[in-house]
Amino acid sequence: MTPQLALERALSAIDVRPGRAEQRVLAGGARLRLPRGAAALVYLRAGELTGTTAERAACTVDASSGAAATVDGGRTLLAGDAFVSLGCHALTLVSQSGAEVTVVPLEVTPTAETRALPPVVFVSGFARAEPAAAGLAAHLGLPRPAASDRDGDETICRLMVTTVLLSALRTWASTDREASWPPRSGDPFLSRVVAAVAADPGHEWTIDQLAALAAMSRSVFAARFREVFGTSPASYVTEVRMRRAKELLDAGTPVSETSRALGYASDEGFRRAFRRHTGVAPSAWRTGRRPLAV
Repeated sequence: MTPQLALERALSAIDVRPGRAEQRVLAGGARLRLPRGAAALVYLRAGELTGTTAERAACTVDASSGAAATVDGGRTLLAGDAFVSLGCHALTLVSQSGAEVTVVPLEVTPTAETRALPPVVFVSGFARAEPAAAGLAAHLGLPRPAASDRDGDETICRLMVTTVLLSALRTWASTDREASWPPRSGDPFLSRVVAAVAADPGHEWTIDQLAALAAMSRSVFAARFREVFGTSPASYVTEVRMRRAKELLDAGTPVSETSRALGYASDEGFRRAFRRHTGVAPSAWRTGRRPLAV
């Protein structure tokens, strides 16, 4: 199944049950914590928030330009921005100057198709790209008199939240993700390194070997690689291995065989690395049993 087809299936079949939306006002220096297992949709009505994921497993999207990239470190969101967390990793958001946010807890039913979706999506310019959905998000969680509760309100709220969620994921899905992976560079020496790692992800790559391929000294290569790709050479090699591991497991390859193919000394070492990267065990990924939400 192609990534595009998987996304179409996931977006059309996604089953989400929202909890009670809440509007929060954060003082300067306040933190908003979403523990692992706590899927949520957050819309920033005012102020600023900086989010840092516990794992390097997030995607950032500029809704206006369509540019997408993997998050390496923190990401700051401003009024009109949004993010969706499927609960695979812990997420901490800090507001330096204060913020007003709408937080909607979510229960997302895991399916085989949802593996195409990123665990966390930061969407910049969400209000400009999806003004109708942003308008809904801004009004979710407003206090109302008990007498205004009517039959069907829960269903309407669920439809509103689903609309906002799908709009955020659609913004991510419509970006040119292939432009960000595999990374491309105008430097032919760095391109040679990228091609070599992709061709043999199971090789025990060292910084010295990679620097030699790039015809650079160790220090110059490490600095140049981070400058161009936004990550260290070691993190990049791990990313390539984990992507290849997902492909092999999706194809039904046994965990032990996948571990050997990627050069791990033991199955347990591979399991630990895979769990750190994805939040689940390789066997759970292989069978599609990934707990997107608790």
